[in-house]
Amino acid sequence: MASPAPTPPVAARARQGPPVLARLNALAQFRAGRTTRRVLQLLVGLVGYGAAVMTLVLSGLGAASWNVLTEGTAGALGVSFGWATNLISLTVLLAWVPLRELPVLGTLLNVAVVGFAADATAAVLPRPQGTPAAIAYLVLGLVALAFFDALYLGAQFGSGPRDGIMAGLVRLTHLPVAVVRTGIDVAVAGTGWLMGGTVGAGTVLVALCMGPLVGLFLPRVAVRLPVDEADGRPTLGTLPLREDEDDAAARPHQ
Repeated sequence: MASPAPTPPVAARARQGPPVLARLNALAQFRAGRTTRRVLQLLVGLVGYGAAVMTLVLSGLGAASWNVLTEGTAGALGVSFGWATNLISLTVLLAWVPLRELPVLGTLLNVAVVGFAADATAAVLPRPQGTPAAIAYLVLGLVALAFFDALYLGAQFGSGPRDGIMAGLVRLTHLPVAVVRTGIDVAVAGTGWLMGGTVGAGTVLVALCMGPLVGLFLPRVAVRLPVDEADGRPTLGTLPLREDEDDAAARPHQ
């Protein structure tokens, strides 16, 4: 009688399954492989994200939910939009502590690059003339925001302050990315509106569509890495992009 085929090790099954977002420290991120491609993907994603944010703002039909919260915070505290942005970023980073998220290269570059890219876009992109052009800006900005968000997250260098909340909640709750992202956007936009921020039709559209769009793009652009070991040691955990029986078996125990 032929002996049964050996069961592939967990590491092999992890590499063969759908991609995951690995939770690695800064050193392990650079030693995980495919570094040049991942750094380029990170930078392109962050520049594109900043450009998409400004495209939505220029549409005049409503920006992303975090901008609504920033506007409401600025009015409530009597500070500038920029200071409100910094205060919110600091608060969000503090919220990473109970979620056990790791501020790394992607976190720092998110703060440095996105704002610069948004300002550069505002300097070269003309304001839309008429409703059809404004709608085109809104649709283009929404799709681009979701795509470039997924692109920089998929580079496996960690997330920015706001996306770290999403990643931590997905990992802890095991809910789909689309569900968690939509819930965060709706809650943030609602809080900003109660504080005096402006909510437009575009804000509602972004809040409802960003989650599904990021969930659509992320598995397709995420760079595959060995997710169960780095330098011979277990990783700090993984964020599965699609849950099934093999993924559950391959995911390290928390």
